[in-house]
Amino acid sequence: MKALVYTAPESLVWRDEPEPDLPSGECLVRVEAVGICGSDMHAYLGHDERRPAPLILGHEAAGVVIEGPGSGRRVTVNPLATCGKCRACKTGRNNLCVKRQILSMAPRQGAFAEYIAIPADNLVEMPEHVSFEKACLAEPLACGWHAVRLGARAGEVPLPAARCLVIGGGAIGLGAALALRANGVADITVSEANQRRLPALKSAGAFRIATPDEIMAEDPGGYDLVIDGVGFAATRATASRAARPGGVIVHIGLGDASAGLDIRRLTLQEIAFIGAYTYTPQDFRETAAAIFDGRLGSLDWAEERAMEDGAGAFADILAGRAAAPKIILKP
Repeated sequence: MKALVYTAPESLVWRDEPEPDLPSGECLVRVEAVGICGSDMHAYLGHDERRPAPLILGHEAAGVVIEGPGSGRRVTVNPLATCGKCRACKTGRNNLCVKRQILSMAPRQGAFAEYIAIPADNLVEMPEHVSFEKACLAEPLACGWHAVRLGARAGEVPLPAARCLVIGGGAIGLGAALALRANGVADITVSEANQRRLPALKSAGAFRIATPDEIMAEDPGGYDLVIDGVGFAATRATASRAARPGGVIVHIGLGDASAGLDIRRLTLQEIAFIGAYTYTPQDFRETAAAIFDGRLGSLDWAEERAMEDGAGAFADILAGRAAAPKIILKP
């Protein structure tokens, strides 16, 4: 099969690779669309020790089952394979399984390829009226859905009445904003530094769009729920300042690993800080259903490119030339 292979920092090669092995109970899926994630960019830069080269990256996929249970189905793919037996899995928190595996992380090769192998239970069948390009957004949007659910559970203010700030207008942040809207929130601000993204953000939903400087110029403590979809020191500083006393910060982004969080303010103002990693199987199914029935909007803000030109897409993202919140590659 053909695959886009990460071979060294800032190097991707379109080349022939062996088709994946197919263990019992797993499906061979022909990939029809796959998104580029921030974690793919992190690995591409050589900053993720969990993803050493050579490796096929990519985990935001949709396609067609061509071998295994349910052959012929059109599906979107939950890339997080778990044991199903540990305490986390048995309580529905599969994303915390100690044996979890994810596409694009050894031993599982990723979805920047013509085919992937994935457990049958990880597949959600999609209706005929939904395109593969929209269905592959279930993975990044589920991260935001999960974050919103965690924030709603921890917050004192009912979600529809909450004033919410989402930091970052990429697919993770935008997904969180769309999930807030789908769950009845009216007051949503999205903070985004990249002005190229503004048209896509404005077309995606009726959000207030602000720059990071505009958010930092506001009085502290203006938001009941802050979702950081970026995860750098500067965005954690913004979140620390923006959360109201008794408010909630949900941290999804994995930009860097230290600094920025104002622990003194979080302590004195009893602000809850929650880390949010991926999603549960239920979050993924709920997100897919919301895509299928239109609750997350038209989802027409992604850019599509040929997978064989994927190296150029990564270079454009790195250089800040990509305007869309998401680039989708097609084999």
